[in-house]
Amino acid sequence: MSTTSETFQARTRKRDEQLSADGKWRSFPKVPNLLQYVSSGNYYGRIKVRGKLIRQSLDTDVWSTAKLNLTDFLKKHQGAGARHQAPKFTEAVDLYQKDLKANNNMKPRSKEYRLGCIQKLQRTWPALWEQRLDEVRAQDCKDWATKLSKEVASQYFNNMIGTLRLIIDRGIKEHKEQTGEKLENPAEELRRNKVKQKDLQLPEPEHFKELVKNLRLKSGGWGPRVADLIEFLAYSGMRIRSEALWVTWDDVDWKRNEIVVRGDPVTATKNSEIRRIPIFENMKKLLKSLKGQRETLRPGRILQVTRCYESLDRVCAEVGIPRLTHHDFRHLYATRCIEAGVDIPTVARWLGHKDGGALAMKTYGHLRNEHSQEMAKKVKF
Repeated sequence: MSTTSETFQARTRKRDEQLSADGKWRSFPKVPNLLQYVSSGNYYGRIKVRGKLIRQSLDTDVWSTAKLNLTDFLKKHQGAGARHQAPKFTEAVDLYQKDLKANNNMKPRSKEYRLGCIQKLQRTWPALWEQRLDEVRAQDCKDWATKLSKEVASQYFNNMIGTLRLIIDRGIKEHKEQTGEKLENPAEELRRNKVKQKDLQLPEPEHFKELVKNLRLKSGGWGPRVADLIEFLAYSGMRIRSEALWVTWDDVDWKRNEIVVRGDPVTATKNSEIRRIPIFENMKKLLKSLKGQRETLRPGRILQVTRCYESLDRVCAEVGIPRLTHHDFRHLYATRCIEAGVDIPTVARWLGHKDGGALAMKTYGHLRNEHSQEMAKKVKF
């Protein structure tokens, strides 16, 4: 009976088996995970786990034993496949945030910006948080990006898609370390938007004087201090938060007629370098008027107020000029320097740029051309 049964199984197996194209492997359609190496007769288990094909010897050339061993092989690797699922996006976010916190080369404000991008990402694509990284499709990313591009400015949009890529890359790295499997980043195909250069609408000299005078007279008790802030920004070209607000009287070098720009005591200047800027006549007059004032709010600091959004909005409307921001006075500084004939590399150095003037040329180059044409009109033969 036993011999008859084995003979019947052998016939059935022979009928159902298939040879590979090269004749080296024999497969069995009714047992899809089983292979036999023809030359040796040994059996192998075969399974695909998370996109990776695994083939392993079952250590036997006996059909009945091979089927028993195959069961153990499948349990082992199917379980491993469940354990090594791709991480969810929310897990990748946690990993990215931990890396962000531990990054000592990134300034705190830059970290805050990235965290803000993550919050915006969650508000605009909440369903993403529960998806596994291998479930996120490139088209899903494109659909989200298309909608986002209509809601935010180009610069912010570019930083948002950059943050998305970084988070997914971090999750992919973790998955590869655990499983050896490399996933593709579905956000890799997203394209950055072209950032349009800001149309600078800066006050003419007479409007700037009127603006300062209005601030001193019509901005309440702190009006004079608000005007001091605006003049200091315009005469120095400093960034307000990371530079201007931290200048002390010890930073004023009267012998060399310069101000030392050290920046935030913790994060320093934007490029982490100390620089010196010349004291123009307008700045010298302002500093002398400030020297005798009481430092009631910020002892040791030259500036006693740290912002003036409301006053600035009001005065711009009353003077009849486009709305200005704190940073626009940095642009005003660069513009006046270039119009006065200062070469762009020097202006760039005063601004704290490290590119030798490339950014300044891109931002203010047209001013040099206009100034050149005005000067050319004075040339006569």
